[in-house]
Amino acid sequence: MTATALGGIGRATAAPYSKFTWISPRGTLEVLDDFGFWMGKKLGYFDDLGVEVDMQPGPSDGTATVKFVDVGQADMGFPSPGIFSFALENGMKLKSVFHWGARDTFSLAFRKGEGSNDLKTLEGKTILLGSAAWQAIVDPMLAVQGVDITKVKYVEAGWPTWGTALAAGQGDAALAWEGLRAEWISTGLDFEYWLGVQRSPLVANTYVARAADLEDPDKKAFLDKYLRAWAMGLEAAYQNPRAAVAAVFEQFPSVASANGAEQGTMSMLQNLNVVRGDMSKRKGWGDHDMAAWQTFFDKVHELGQIKTAVKAEDVCTNDCIGPANDFDHEKVKADALAIALPADLAAVDVDAVQAKLFDQAIA
Repeated sequence: MTATALGGIGRATAAPYSKFTWISPRGTLEVLDDFGFWMGKKLGYFDDLGVEVDMQPGPSDGTATVKFVDVGQADMGFPSPGIFSFALENGMKLKSVFHWGARDTFSLAFRKGEGSNDLKTLEGKTILLGSAAWQAIVDPMLAVQGVDITKVKYVEAGWPTWGTALAAGQGDAALAWEGLRAEWISTGLDFEYWLGVQRSPLVANTYVARAADLEDPDKKAFLDKYLRAWAMGLEAAYQNPRAAVAAVFEQFPSVASANGAEQGTMSMLQNLNVVRGDMSKRKGWGDHDMAAWQTFFDKVHELGQIKTAVKAEDVCTNDCIGPANDFDHEKVKADALAIALPADLAAVDVDAVQAKLFDQAIA
């Protein structure tokens, strides 16, 4: 995706990045979660950035998404709040520039009949993780629910096998997230869930960049434009979720074969619920709720997960949010609705899938 050089009106300038690399925290791109990018790419919204845009899966080590940005091997990472706090604690000069997960995407999966909405029942039990780094996600999630985290055991069961390990009887629960639980059903992993989107006051993953890049006017202008393309992709996906599923399926046939049209649509709707949050209280896609972020930072400081108190406004910024959302919403809607759906996705009843969005929640 290369095009004309990004520059000011009436003058040509060198592109502020030789290439712009976004890095996943999962060790793979073959998931539905990054639908905003693939939808934006399909509709041409990234085409005029003037820089090669590179999506990288990264290592499956959960901390790689911040480490690579810090040392310049990538330009934007997608950490969970826990991994972001790890970065800050370890002196990485990063800032959250676009808050993707307005609601807490994380959940805990249980074998059917074994779960509870009282997470204090997990004291003395074992939680399975795909990466040991994910403990930084689960500890604050449990602590805000009153759990004594010193009484919880974690086992790294590996990526992508930790869900299979739970189904096989290992451990008592497993970390999961919205979108993934729909994908797990497609692979025969049918659990019941304590759902963070319903019960957690915390937030989910965010896009981080080097703080120094925000101080560079050319790089800041590029970030505004890059994030606008993401926001347009997210808006288009909201207007036509099945088209967003199709965009991912076209990019990754393996995701299509693993999920199918209905579960792909379910995964998309789960993700959209997290990403949008309550738009009546947000200033657009990516807007940070500073109070929610402060709640998170206060909790991880209380837990000793970070030793230095963090002020949310110092490490999260909404400076890119106005520019990112400065686009023609009606045109984006028209673009999205004009996409022709493949027959299998056209046959999916979105309202019927939406009605089943929380059927896996523990009663």
